[in-house]
Amino acid sequence: MREQTLRTTLALPAALVAAVDQAVRDGKAKSRNQLVAAALRRELAALERAAIDADLAEMGRDKDYQAEALKIAEEFAVSDWEAFQLGERHHLPR
Repeated sequence: MREQTLRTTLALPAALVAAVDQAVRDGKAKSRNQLVAAALRRELAALERAAIDADLAEMGRDKDYQAEALKIAEEFAVSDWEAFQLGERHHLPR
């Protein structure tokens, strides 16, 4: 299914438009639209990753989260050790 498109107008620096046009002429992109859309998708994905990284960093500073994570790790320590030992025995050469 084809993605719906909307027409819009952007004001871009002349040098940037010239570089886009050169990329199209060189076959690096099918069209201005394709190149700009791809660049915007990459930028939006990078912004989303940065937001996730910021949330994860905040978790690292959250005392309640740290206490809960430690409690969970302690509760699973015995079963984790048992699973590790089982895995080690399973991978020993015979």
